[in-house]
Amino acid sequence: MLKEIALHRSVRHFLSREIAPEVLTDILQAATHASTVGNMQLYSIIVTIDSRVRAELSVGSLDESAAMEAPVLLIFCADVHRFSKWCRQRDTKPEYENLMWYAHATADALRAAENAALQAESYGLGICFIDTVLRSADRLVELLDLPQGVLPTAVLALGHPAEEPPLSDRLPMEAIVHYDRYNRITSAEIDELWAERETSTQTMELLNRYGVENLARIFTEYRYPAAENLNSSKRYLATLREQGFLDDKE
Repeated sequence: MLKEIALHRSVRHFLSREIAPEVLTDILQAATHASTVGNMQLYSIIVTIDSRVRAELSVGSLDESAAMEAPVLLIFCADVHRFSKWCRQRDTKPEYENLMWYAHATADALRAAENAALQAESYGLGICFIDTVLRSADRLVELLDLPQGVLPTAVLALGHPAEEPPLSDRLPMEAIVHYDRYNRITSAEIDELWAERETSTQTMELLNRYGVENLARIFTEYRYPAAENLNSSKRYLATLREQGFLDDKE
């Protein structure tokens, strides 16, 4: 499995070829067998090809072509609505529509999404997680008719790949893994850990494309600029509140 995981590519261009129903069913089965908090399965999956959803997810996205071309989008939602309704029908009073349980439900949804991605890639399908899902959460709530207690968390584009993009460069494992406690890295260690990535072929192509001298500027000034981050954060906070996940009534 490690070999297959290491060969992961984010595919953004797909053939106009449908996914076999039995393959899609297997992918969804894999998703629904993910580990969850307390075996509560606090997530839902919406399978869609809705053009309105595609258009919303493609605006300003690095993954615009994936959102528009993939034959199937899987939208993974944090969902405490279903479990809460079951509790009420069993004469008990649930208190899951709050920030703590939003975090639990989000973790459930993301584990299910990763299971789906791994199963899809095992069939030779291409996958891409669409990066605009949180920024578009308010519009997706409307388009998908989501009740309170449900919020989109991840979107996975699936399809037969029309490309074989290069493997994404990654930081070395020692940049990510800590033992027993968090190791605060020094400036010199930052330079060392990013050295290979900052000089990779992919990075050189990006620097030429954007006309800047380092990779950090691409992220902070072009891909995820501060004004956009702050605006998206305010919108997302408002959506959290509207969907009942901020318990600030007290």
